[in-house]
Amino acid sequence: MADLATLQARLAEAEDALHRLNIGDRETRITYDGKTTEYADAPKLERYIAELRSRIDRLSGKPRRPLYVSF
Repeated sequence: MADLATLQARLAEAEDALHRLNIGDRETRITYDGKTTEYADAPKLERYIAELRSRIDRLSGKPRRPLYVSF
């Protein structure tokens, strides 16, 4: 599992890639640990960003949002 600093760096890179897609780039690449992943659609990249944020929150001890159930 990656440490907090690594996840934060990946998040910054992913957010930058999402910005590039949103301003008109057809595809963007993210490279970490010697692996390159290409993203051509924003929703897939947004899911990756959400996953990174969740992992960062868990590692930093941030409490998860409460789950509300109603019937």
